[in-house]
Amino acid sequence: MAGIKVSVFHGEAFNVKADALILKYSQTSYGLEKIVEREFIRLGGSITEKLPKNVGESFITDSKNITQTKIVLFVGIEPMEDFGYKEIREYGQRAIAALAKTDQPITSILMTIQGPRLGLDEHEAFSCQIAGIVDSIAANNFPPSLTEIIFAERSAPTASVLQDLIRELFPSGEIPSPNAAVPKQLEKSTTETLKSVGINSENKKVIFVAMPFASAFDDCFHYGIQGAVNSFGYLCERADLNSFTGDVMEFVKERIANSDFVIADLTTANPNVYLEVGYAWGLNKKTVLLIKDANELEFDTRGQRCLTYTTIKDLETKLKNELSSLKL
Repeated sequence: MAGIKVSVFHGEAFNVKADALILKYSQTSYGLEKIVEREFIRLGGSITEKLPKNVGESFITDSKNITQTKIVLFVGIEPMEDFGYKEIREYGQRAIAALAKTDQPITSILMTIQGPRLGLDEHEAFSCQIAGIVDSIAANNFPPSLTEIIFAERSAPTASVLQDLIRELFPSGEIPSPNAAVPKQLEKSTTETLKSVGINSENKKVIFVAMPFASAFDDCFHYGIQGAVNSFGYLCERADLNSFTGDVMEFVKERIANSDFVIADLTTANPNVYLEVGYAWGLNKKTVLLIKDANELEFDTRGQRCLTYTTIKDLETKLKNELSSLKL
């Protein structure tokens, strides 16, 4: 075996066939984890009491055909508010290592992508997850029969961007395996990236993005804003209010308070975005305001400098110019 194939699948995890599905568990379940837990209850075989109580603990069970995988592995993690870049790397390492202990033959693994729905930078968070997996593989602490790792992602833009990231990290589409007859070496750039993510992530400058969460804005964020921000070495974070569970405003306020500055797209005059801008101003945070049509500006923003854009490329170009002029 020359390497372990790695890819991102756009779609629901329930539609992917694999030997094992890996899920996180943080004292309570969210998203896919919650659906799987509820299905076990519906079938009369509740697993709630068996789920991991502490960080790093794990629980493996037969899937009972709830998913298209043979088994499901739950890995205990920190409370969601403490699940950052470093913790995502540790989660990736522990998850693969836990499967190495099972006596079942595991050739394919299905995982979900961690970070974006917690407001973290997509590139950095996914790189951390990959780095943790590579840590386990490099230590020969993975299922010996493993040949493929698949990441399922519902968002088409996120899936596309992260598949591109995999190509950058692993041009062959494979993670080198130490079990290969002639082990391949990672590219120098990949080695440097995987060595630092999750370790030095907290030292990077953070830009918080306030914008509506609607499909019409997906390309603006992924290809207009995120690309420009990442090109300067900054982390690009935002809060998906549609999927976040808990005290949303406290979560957003914390993200804004911990950011180095804020980018806000005021297109469509979304009230949540205006609220986030107001809070940023209250903290004297530098802000970069964006809008497609200046006539949509509301309240005190009418007197503020605002970058108007027409296309995504126009947005990326103007934002890069703006960021280069800011002193961070």
